[in-house]
This record gives sequence, C-alpha cells and structure tokens, in this order.
Amino acid sequence: MERLADFVKQRRKEVNLTQEEFAERTGVALTVIRKIEQGKTNLNLEKVNQVLAMFGHELGPVSIQESLKSGDS
Repeated sequence: MERLADFVKQRRKEVNLTQEEFAERTGVALTVIRKIEQGKTNLNLEKVNQVLAMFGHELGPVSIQESLKSGDS
C-alpha cells in the first residue's frame, strides 16, 4: 500500500508544482502540504481530502480488518 506522503509528493512532482504552488492550487496552507509530505500523523482529514481531490481521491475511515485484508493481496 502506497503511503499518503509518497503519493502526494509524487503526484505533485508529476504536475510540476512546488509545494507553495500546490498549496495555492488546493486552497490549503503550505504547512498542510509539508506535514502531509513529511508523513506527519496529526493531520486534518478535511484538509487532506482537499489536497487529494486534486487527483480524484479521498480518504475515509477503514476498519482494521479491511486494511489487513487489502494488505494480503
């Protein structure tokens, strides 16, 4: 399973945006982008989803059992 930090950083670089430009486009503070890309765990889900919406994705609650099952494949 791809880490959120890696996913966001890779996608941002694919569209050739700096962290500052990406923050402006997604409408979040630069610190939000930096926290996501650094793999911080104390993130606001609404802000994370605002960033992920740029790539047609969103995060939501997943049970531990579902998470473990998806890791088996």
